[in-house]
Amino acid sequence: MASPKDVLKQIADNEVKFVDFRFTDTVGREHHVSVPTSQIDEDKLESGQAFAGSSIPGWKGIEASDMLLIPD
Repeated sequence: MASPKDVLKQIADNEVKFVDFRFTDTVGREHHVSVPTSQIDEDKLESGQAFAGSSIPGWKGIEASDMLLIPD
């Protein structure tokens, strides 16, 4: 697995504009969150990208919807 520093170097070297965090839900549907690279740093790559789980059908109610996408 690439380190966060390796990923940031690839982003810079290839002039990447967005990072796409992709995942599948419990029934296999694909979802994603696109983040501008200006908002990507080592902490984001290690700690994850926040998203609202309530936006995914069948996941979380609005009262418990704060979730993280952690890259692997």
